[in-house]
Amino acid sequence: MSSPPRVFTRSDAGMVGGCALLILAAGATRFTHAGAVPAFLCSGLAVALLAALVGRSVEQLGDRFGAGATGVLQSALGNLPELFIALFALKAGLVMVVQAALIGSILANLLLVLGLSFAVGGLRHGPQNIDSQRARATTVLMLLAVAAMVVPSLASYVHAPAAPHEDTLSLAVAVILLALFAVTLPASLKSKPAGDAAEQHEPPRWPLPLALALLAASAVAAAFVSEWFVHALEPAMRALNISDAFAGLVIVAIAGNAVENVVGIQLAAKNRSEYAFSVVINSPLQIALVLAPVLVILSRLFGFAPLTLVFPPMLVVSAAIAVLVTAFITFDGESDWGEGVSLLALYAIIATAFWWG
Repeated sequence: MSSPPRVFTRSDAGMVGGCALLILAAGATRFTHAGAVPAFLCSGLAVALLAALVGRSVEQLGDRFGAGATGVLQSALGNLPELFIALFALKAGLVMVVQAALIGSILANLLLVLGLSFAVGGLRHGPQNIDSQRARATTVLMLLAVAAMVVPSLASYVHAPAAPHEDTLSLAVAVILLALFAVTLPASLKSKPAGDAAEQHEPPRWPLPLALALLAASAVAAAFVSEWFVHALEPAMRALNISDAFAGLVIVAIAGNAVENVVGIQLAAKNRSEYAFSVVINSPLQIALVLAPVLVILSRLFGFAPLTLVFPPMLVVSAAIAVLVTAFITFDGESDWGEGVSLLALYAIIATAFWWG
């Protein structure tokens, strides 16, 4: 007789328990006089672990839908904490933090997470295949999405006739990017990484009601913890002498992208390189096509500080470098640990450049 599928492992229980403890700690530091830095650290760790729990729950659902759908679902729902953080930050008037976090999320996924995935997978298994045709299609769309997202910035830099109308231009670009996402979504859902498709996946570990319940609970909790995180963010930045740009580009971006940090590296370590690439690359793609445009629109609907797509020049240049380097590395359809280390080095250099603002 075959053994019944595993339902809930110790690591799963540990993740849920860790989330609960960190949420309690974040709540305690938020509503007591524990200080801005402890509140910032507790809420930041809670956001990161909740993002990982969202990713774990979606992974259980994704086992039923296939790799293409799983990559899209994990990226979309994994960006929920970042959406909440950005909305609360805009409510608090921290526009620079949000702009830096959007670009920082693209950089963190394309350089930090993809670099770690390539390095870990390459060291354990040697060069890994990421399917050149799939890599080209996804990376080209990524190039186009980021290019479209920074057009309002370029119009402002060269003082084009559209420059005085940055609000209207940003809204128009936001609507077009959302339309592009809607058009390309069916192809993303159908696509299956060729190298991983032949693997025999384990049966889903969690019953469907459990996966849905934990997904809903973690998403709701992320909304509350994100508000606590933003509440502590500004005083913590002053206490630690951290600039708005560095806080958004590195701290907020990494905390909000814990799903890709965990899932992408784990998949690469298991030699499921194409699945890892799908999960990691879908996140910055959805940030450019969905998260940034949605924030532009919602900031106006909710009456928050208006977000435009006119970014500071250093952020635009950093995003362009990251996308172009990733395109050159992935177009051959193969990855190795040396490329991963190079991506990590580039991320460290860019992050250092933003330490002073």
